Amino acid sequence: MSRKTFDPNSQDAFNLSRSAIEEYVRCQRCFYLNIRRGIPKVKSLPFTLNNAVDALLKKEFDRHRIEKTKHPIMNKYNIDAIPFAHRDLENWQNKNDGLNFLHNGSNFRVCGKLDDVWVNSKKELIVVDYKATSTEKEITLEEEYRKSYKRQLEIYAWILRGMGFKVHGKGYFVYANGKTSPDAFNNTLQFETILLEHTLDETWIVPKLLQIRDCLSSNQTPDSGADCSLCRWVAAAASH
Repeated sequence: MSRKTFDPNSQDAFNLSRSAIEEYVRCQRCFYLNIRRGIPKVKSLPFTLNNAVDALLKKEFDRHRIEKTKHPIMNKYNIDAIPFAHRDLENWQNKNDGLNFLHNGSNFRVCGKLDDVWVNSKKELIVVDYKATSTEKEITLEEEYRKSYKRQLEIYAWILRGMGFKVHGKGYFVYANGKTSPDAFNNTLQFETILLEHTLDETWIVPKLLQIRDCLSSNQTPDSGADCSLCRWVAAAASH
């Protein structure tokens, strides 16, 4: 079993999840207290409907994976790819450390669970993530909070490169948008599925890993992130 808290005196590689890296980007203080001090972060409510959409999309793409055929959305958007078949794909999708790569410079084994991988005619892997929402607005990747979605794809692409795979320079989001236009529910929720493209930039990852190493190796708790609502809540509670 991998260590849950970081010991600066240990020479063993430390498992660092994709979500932990995102926590560091959002608030170094919360990250440090969780990973170095072992104070668990506040758990968010599960997005059970989103999870159901993810599970159904995986089943859908798996049928095409077995048949080595294109999914209709690939034809719709003229994507040169089919779902990638690999003996370890189920582990990559279901185990926290299933998709992982040891970065020697930081001694972090960076890991995480991905949604899907496609492969094009050049044998390049394409990282794919499923998202579900319900909005009347146009869905884009320009919203501030969706920067974390982009980093998610980039980390998975970087891990796959580290594992020795050729990776395409663009990743995709399969976005299922729940429609509210029907007159009634009738036990059926209708979705419109679109594909959003993201040009990957992995140059930030290694510098960030080295910063994280320095942060965890220090005995000083870092400051809160500027936009950390949890830290603001704790500070407000402590003042009363």
